[in-house]
Formats: sequence, structure tokens, C-alpha cells
Amino acid sequence: MTRERLPIGIQDFETIRNEGFHYVDKTQLIRELVAEGRYYFLSRPRRFGKSLLINTIKALFEGQETLFQGLNIHEHWDWSANHAVIRLSFGGKYNQSEDIERSIVTQLELIERSAGLDLAHDKCTGPERLQTVIYNLRRKTGNRVVILVDEYDKPILDTIEYPALARANRDYLRGFYGIIKDSAEHIRFAFVTGISMFSKVSLFSGLNNLVDISLDPRFATLCGYTDDDIDTVFVSELDGLDRDEIRKWYNGYHWRGETRVYNPYDVLLLLWSREFRPYWFETGSPGFLFETVVKNSVTPMELEGRLTDMSLVSKLDVNDIGVDALLFQTGYLTITEELREGYRTYYRLDYPNLEVKLSFNDQLLAHLDERNRVPIEEGANLRDLLAANDFRGFADTLRSWFSSIPYQWQNKSDLSRYEAWYAGLLHMCFRAINVDVRVEEASSHGRADMVVHIEGQVFIFEFKMAWSKDGVEAILDAAFTQMRERGYADKYLHGAKSVYLVGVACGREARNLLEVRAEQAGR
Repeated sequence: MTRERLPIGIQDFETIRNEGFHYVDKTQLIRELVAEGRYYFLSRPRRFGKSLLINTIKALFEGQETLFQGLNIHEHWDWSANHAVIRLSFGGKYNQSEDIERSIVTQLELIERSAGLDLAHDKCTGPERLQTVIYNLRRKTGNRVVILVDEYDKPILDTIEYPALARANRDYLRGFYGIIKDSAEHIRFAFVTGISMFSKVSLFSGLNNLVDISLDPRFATLCGYTDDDIDTVFVSELDGLDRDEIRKWYNGYHWRGETRVYNPYDVLLLLWSREFRPYWFETGSPGFLFETVVKNSVTPMELEGRLTDMSLVSKLDVNDIGVDALLFQTGYLTITEELREGYRTYYRLDYPNLEVKLSFNDQLLAHLDERNRVPIEEGANLRDLLAANDFRGFADTLRSWFSSIPYQWQNKSDLSRYEAWYAGLLHMCFRAINVDVRVEEASSHGRADMVVHIEGQVFIFEFKMAWSKDGVEAILDAAFTQMRERGYADKYLHGAKSVYLVGVACGREARNLLEVRAEQAGR
């Protein structure tokens, strides 16, 4: 028996089906889409199989029946009704104002040549050329045309740090996509994919009949692998790998369906290398994302269990880039819970899996640290000092590390933001090495700022800001009074080897750690 191969980096449906690669059958969902509507939009993070989905739909409408034998859709499709397909992809670079027009004209010329159409006039713009190609293909074939657009938003995302160029690309695309709606009588099916959900008002005002299925539970698994996919399609590849570790590392993406999904890129690289690593995270360049997080004074500690309005996760525009929408749409956060209050819907967001949780915190710390120290080494050192109950060494190490990081995330009108800054740094450091850190864990009378579990020991942290060194003792006295009176340690005393209350005083003027004080609870 010939073993099927892993389709790493292969986005061509024909190649996968003809050359013996593993394929996860998504055609039942495609069949439902085609049966129920005509114009669709789907947002998913990078490397989630969007291009393969587009190529599968292309082969289907072109009537390549042999490729679909044995798949769900084969017995439910009219193979006699073929359609010409206009497939456009914005996979190139768009750093200059003329790049987007050049890309579109080049792609449409190739389609004209392949279909044997007369070439459009040299002075014909991209939108004009698209309209001409749609009309000529309909006239030549007698059937309506299928339009598939992959990475529709890349010309905007490539230039997002240059607002003027990003707006120019957005405005160009608005007119270009408007041609699709204007040509409705000639179109059988249209499907647009990308990473972001740019506002219909800003980008798709000319194509406002697109149905956004990005958060439609019925199509939540249209891209990505499910647990069932891995246990059936890839069962021959699992020998020697811990199935629970695969799930912990890579599962967890959720778009309101009942089933959580894996990023295909992670799974395929793991099955090939047999080693757990942050494959997906390593392919990104999240510098702009990190800058947006810092600019909006949001610490990663506040990203875990983050509650956001339903409208915010789908709200994104060149002039309005919200943290919630950016992190969710790019795949760094996912929906973990849906809450309804009256007529409003809220989502709770969190990291999808261990890969993203570890890598996000590690790389954000590296992005902030001016001395280029390794966050994992810093975190391991601080963990070991705590485990040894060496609180003086812990304080000295933490003070030295804090001094290497620019003082950001500060909000001068809110003193608590300063506390969040320091707590957030320590939280990131521990998250980067997968220490069990729990934020604002509740007791019967209140919430601790941070609770850290290390080797059976529990460390309960309370962060306080002192205006100067003169006020440190009073601030720490207040912190310990709060922790004792509110019983922060009570719930841990019978299950842990030891429980420590740890007060951390930081100086607003000094902009660094002033003092750490610790005492063992229950003694």
C-alpha cells in the first residue's frame, strides 16, 4: 500500500488529488454554499487553507470531475454545466502606488490569453478590464462566470503602516470590487477571501451584497482541520506522537461553530518533523501588531479572557484599527465564549492554543527589550528564584530586567495603568515559558493581581505603585493588609506545599522596581 504524502506548501487542488497527497474533504460545505447563495466573503488567518479552498472551487466549476471522485460532492454536482473562472490573487508586494493596478492588469491579461479572448486596449484600467473580461467570457461560453478572489486585502495590509498609501489602495479596490456587483447578470458565483474583515462601508460599498460567512457557525470548519480530520485522514501519521500534546499545542481556533479547528500548517509541519514547535507563529512578522498593542495601552495580561463587543471583532479600517479586531482576525486571539445580554452579543477572547500563548509573549518581550536579552532565559531564572524562595535574588533580577525595557503602556491619568505595566511584564515573562500564571484569581473577598503556581508552591502577587521610595513601606503594609484581610491565600493552604504572599512596590518617579516583600501564609 502506497502511503499518501503530506501537502506541505501545496495549495493546488489538482496536484493534491493527482499526486497522492492527503486531502481533507471540504466539498460538502462547498456544496451547501453554492446551493444557498451566490456572493460570499470569508476571513481566516494566514496559512489556514484559503488558497486551497479557492482552487478547489475553481476546479469544481470548471468541471474537473475526475479530481472529485470519492469526495462528498461528486454525486451531487451537475458535471455538464461548466463555467469560466476568473481567479485573482493578490499574493505579491504592494509597496508602490502603481503595484496594485499592474498586478490586476497582468492577471487579467493572462486570463484573456488562456481563454483565447481579444486583449483589452493598453489604456484600459484594471476595473474596466475586469468588466470586459467578464462580459467576453459570458458571451464566448454561454454560461455565467465564476469570480474567485484570494488575499483580497493584501494590498491594504502590506501598506497599513503608511496610511496614505493604504487608503489609496483601499479606494482603488472599492471601485474594482464594485465591478463585480455591476456585472451581476453575468456572474454565477463569487467568493472572496482574506485575513481581515475590512468594513463594507469602506471597502465593499460597491459590493454590498457579499454575505460574510466568517462568523457563521455552519461554515466554521470550511478552513482548518478538526479533531476528526486528524484522527481519520492523518491517522497513518500519528504513530509516536502524543495526541493530547497535538491538541494542546495547535487546536483551539473557534469561529462560533461547535467544533474547534487546527491551523493546517502547524499540523502538517508537526507530522513531517515529529517535533513540537511554533511553526505558524514563526512565519509571521507581527511587529505592527505589537506596536498597536502598546500604542493602545493594552498589556498581554489583559488579553486573556478579554470581553469584547461582537461588533468590535469585525470592525477594521485603515483609520480605525482596534486591538480586538486586529488580534482576532490575524489569529492571535480566538472566541472562547459567546455571551448575550438583551439585544447585544459579547465574545470572550483568549489565546487559541499553547503555540500562540508562548510565542506571543516571548516575541513581544523581545520586541520591547532594548538589551536584546532572551525572554525565555529571563523567565526561567525568575521562576527558579521563586521556586527556591530566594526573594532577594528575585527582586534584584526583576529590577535589572525592568530597567532594560522602555516605560510604555502608561496612562498618566490612571495610576492603576502603571501597576498593570509591571504586572504585565512579569506575566509575559512567565507565560513565555508556560509557567502556570492566573490573573486576578478570585477569593471569597476579592481578587489577587496574579497567582503563580510553581512546583506545588503558590505565590500570590499584589502590585502597588509608590510615588517615591519614602512611601514604599506604607504601600507594602497596605498590600499585605489587603491580602490577609481578604483571604487571598485561604483557598490554597490545604492543597499547596507552601503559599507565599508577595508584595511588589514599583516607583512612579524611579520607573522601576523599588522593593519586593514576601511572607509565608498560614504560619
